[in-house]
Amino acid sequence: MQGDTKLILTAPPDAAREATSHGLPVGHMAYRVGPGAHLLRANIPINLRGGLMVVDGGGFDGRGDPGLFCQQVIRECSARGFDGVILDFEGRPHPLLGQIVNRLGTLLSRRSWPLYVTEEYAGFSDQARVIIPSALSGGSLSQRLSEAAERYGTERVALGIQRVAEDFTLPAPNGSGTPLSRQELSRRIQSRGAAIFFSDELCAHYFTYMSRQNGAHFVLFDNAGSIRKKLQVARNLGLCACILAWPEVEDIISNILS
Repeated sequence: MQGDTKLILTAPPDAAREATSHGLPVGHMAYRVGPGAHLLRANIPINLRGGLMVVDGGGFDGRGDPGLFCQQVIRECSARGFDGVILDFEGRPHPLLGQIVNRLGTLLSRRSWPLYVTEEYAGFSDQARVIIPSALSGGSLSQRLSEAAERYGTERVALGIQRVAEDFTLPAPNGSGTPLSRQELSRRIQSRGAAIFFSDELCAHYFTYMSRQNGAHFVLFDNAGSIRKKLQVARNLGLCACILAWPEVEDIISNILS
C-alpha cells in the first residue's frame, strides 16, 4: 500500500504463518483479558516473533490490577518482539479496562510502540490510535473518517475494515440486516440475476431484489475492489493505519494488494 498509511492483518494463531507470508505486519489474535485481569495466551508457535499483540476483552470479569496486567503485556511484547498492541475491547466501557488503556498508552508511547483501541475507549488515552469501523448502512465513509480525524487528529485514526455481506429488508429503521456467508451471497446474486452497483458513499457494492414473502431487499457487500476503495479513502485522508482481519480476506488478499 502506498503512502504513510500502514496496512495490518490480524490473524488467529492457526493462520499466523500464512498471514505473515504477505509481507505485512500481523496482529496476533492469541490474547485475552482473563479473570482477575490476567493476560491469557492461546497456543502459538514458540518461535513466533514480530508483529502486534491483539487482546480480546471478552473474558474479563471486572476485577484485577490494571498495573499488573499492563506489565504482563509489556513483558510478552518484549519476549515476542511485538512492537504494538491492539485492544479489541467492545461494548460499554468498563472503568478498569479504561485504566488499562490509559496506562498502556503511556507505557507503549515511551517505547514508540502504537496502541490501537476501539472508539468506545478512545477517551481513556490521548496517545492511543482509534479504530473506526468501515461498515456503514448509510451516510458516507469519507465523511465518517473525516469527522473522526477532526476529533482525534489524523495521526490517531485507523480504519478497521470489515468485509460486509448483509441483506436488509426494507425499510430497515435500525440499520441492521441479516449477515450472509460467502456462499449465501453468491447464491443470492446468481438466483436473482442481480444487477450490481457500487456506492461511492459507502464504498461497497449493492443490489436490490423483491421477495414474495417480505417485499423489497437491499444487499450490501464487499469484495477486493470495494476494499481497495476503502483503503484509498484512508490513504487520501492520511490515516495512520488500516486493519484487515485475515479470516475475512484470506481468499481475496492477493487481489486487495495487487
